[in-house]
Amino acid sequence: MSSLPIPVVPPGQMSFLAFDFGTKRTGVATGNRITRTASPQATIKAEGSDARFLQVAARIKEWQPDALVVGVPFHPDGAAHENTARALKFARQLRGRFNLAVYEVDERYSTTEAHSLGAKDADAASACIILEQFLRSLP
Repeated sequence: MSSLPIPVVPPGQMSFLAFDFGTKRTGVATGNRITRTASPQATIKAEGSDARFLQVAARIKEWQPDALVVGVPFHPDGAAHENTARALKFARQLRGRFNLAVYEVDERYSTTEAHSLGAKDADAASACIILEQFLRSLP
């Protein structure tokens, strides 16, 4: 089963930038604790860590979030798979590079949900779903 801890988020962390990590495309969304809503942003289309992190850095500079959220995929039964490890590595790299708190969210079915809602950019819509799920979990 998924072993992600329930996040303890300090009250001062109000704005968030969320990522639906992918090796070719990474969905992005912004949101805040007050409205508990998220808005899709342009998907990062970059292969390779350096190109991806240049675009991530630009988004962080633009939005100035208090913290970051990363969706972590699991199999339906909660078992980890290849992309689980990739997303967790991405989260660790974000922590190291940007010195921001990074929260990991179980993102099972977020892409399926995004497609079912008719999203034109399923990656950005999935990042929104991930971030809204995270925001709803906050006290």
